Amino acid sequence: MTPEISAPDPIELARPMARLKTYIVEDSPVIRENLIATLEELGPIEVVGTAEDEASAVQWTRQNAHRFDLAIVDIFLKQGSGIGVLTALSAIPGHHTMVVLSNYATSDMRRKCLALGAARVFDKSNEIDDLLDYCCRLAVGDTGRAGLD
Repeated sequence: MTPEISAPDPIELARPMARLKTYIVEDSPVIRENLIATLEELGPIEVVGTAEDEASAVQWTRQNAHRFDLAIVDIFLKQGSGIGVLTALSAIPGHHTMVVLSNYATSDMRRKCLALGAARVFDKSNEIDDLLDYCCRLAVGDTGRAGLD
């Protein structure tokens, strides 16, 4: 199920990148481990924690709000949902970028996630490269949407 992943553009690699402290909410152990390996190897990511259900994700993020810059959230979880995680994260003080990575990235779901504060919504099946590119841009301070859609 792991899509083919390409390395970031060499021009992007020439710019200094801060490592994004990232929290991942994904219930599938295989997908979670593959995602961590890919993002840490090819992107400016340092995974600082993970959860597989809504309650654990909400508890960790509330207790560790200062420890992460980026949250990557799946919609369907072992218990609860990514929608609940996004809602809780949007209420946490401080600056946290939230993105959704899901197999259920329909137009309606994208609109709902964006309305809840997600910066972007990526489809697991064919937008992993886009997620990696977004993380690289975010790490160099490009927080605007231009060129990221």
